[in-house]
Amino acid sequence: MTNGSSRRRFLQAAGASAVACATASPRSALEAAGPVPVSAVPFTLGMASYTLRLFPVDQAIEMTKRLGLTRICFKDFHLKLDATPEQIAETVAKVRTAGLELYAGGVIYMKSEAEVDRAFAYAKAAGLKMIIGVPTYELLPYTNRKVQEYDIPVAIHNHGPDNPLFPTPQSAYERIASLDRRLGLCMDAGHTQRSGIDPADSAEKYIDRLFDVHIKDTSAATAQGRTVEIGRGVIDIPKLLKTLKRLNFKGTLALEYEKDEKDPLPGSAESIGYLRGVIAAMG
Repeated sequence: MTNGSSRRRFLQAAGASAVACATASPRSALEAAGPVPVSAVPFTLGMASYTLRLFPVDQAIEMTKRLGLTRICFKDFHLKLDATPEQIAETVAKVRTAGLELYAGGVIYMKSEAEVDRAFAYAKAAGLKMIIGVPTYELLPYTNRKVQEYDIPVAIHNHGPDNPLFPTPQSAYERIASLDRRLGLCMDAGHTQRSGIDPADSAEKYIDRLFDVHIKDTSAATAQGRTVEIGRGVIDIPKLLKTLKRLNFKGTLALEYEKDEKDPLPGSAESIGYLRGVIAAMG
């Protein structure tokens, strides 16, 4: 049996109707999948708002709610890095009123000490629990000091074979291993697989610094791979989720669906439906 066919059969056993419904209607997909009990797995599904980058913040919040998610990580499309304290407070209030948790911000790029300072001031003002960030190698010692000063963790996001700065989880881990343990990783599952590395294997190796996961699927395990609906690509999603559960990963699996930027909700719903089906089977 091929890896692809085994994953398809796994999904069928988990309840594939949720995914089938997603192609017709995001809301019907969510109703079919239903929420998974929190006790079933140690991690939580969330939204990386880059998925919704073409939509204003009010719509991004509403779309996240429609997917039945409770956590969101804001890209600066939805909360500007140079926002005033009043603007930050207003946006954070909208998120809370909607019943969502703004748990992180990012990806935030940091190319100077001033940009590191801005990122931490922004995170503190918004009450973020974590920065998903990419400081340059030279700024890691300075970022380390800011982590200690603010007590806000930084999870370094890997960007795959197209980007020489932290292309893989390993490339980040090796540079932070001797630094404060509040410096960790946001593993991008798609970019990891596009680098020819099984994300489950990276989770296994670097779980002690794995704070967050940007969950997605990709069409190929090469630099040419592109985002597809979760379950349609080459990543062994059941293996990844089972590995994270076994390792007692307590972070967020934040959906970053880069495809269909003008109409991301159907593909996002299909992806969330697939994830919920796998999680239900694990439970």
